[in-house]
Amino acid sequence: MRLTRRGRAVLVVGMALLSLGGFWLGTRTASHAASTPAVTGHSWQVGLPWEDVRRGDTLWKIAEAVTPQFGDPGVFAEEIRRLNRLPDLLVRPGARVYLPPGVEG
Repeated sequence: MRLTRRGRAVLVVGMALLSLGGFWLGTRTASHAASTPAVTGHSWQVGLPWEDVRRGDTLWKIAEAVTPQFGDPGVFAEEIRRLNRLPDLLVRPGARVYLPPGVEG
């Protein structure tokens, strides 16, 4: 198939617009996922101990408070982050942070 100069230009512009549209949709999806709450009421949370985050609290401080003697707070902080589906180790005052099973809140 042979395209004229004008046909090639239309084809290139069309492909560029489709690519930009795909990138735009990808960024919209990523920003939507980042703005949804990390933890909502799920059945797996039933019976788990929790801590209400207060001003000045960090996951590290919470992990230190609940880590068994001679345990590693870093391991517990990561477990708490994973359990609560947090993107990082930052927590906000007023949030409820669920703790691993068997840990006293």
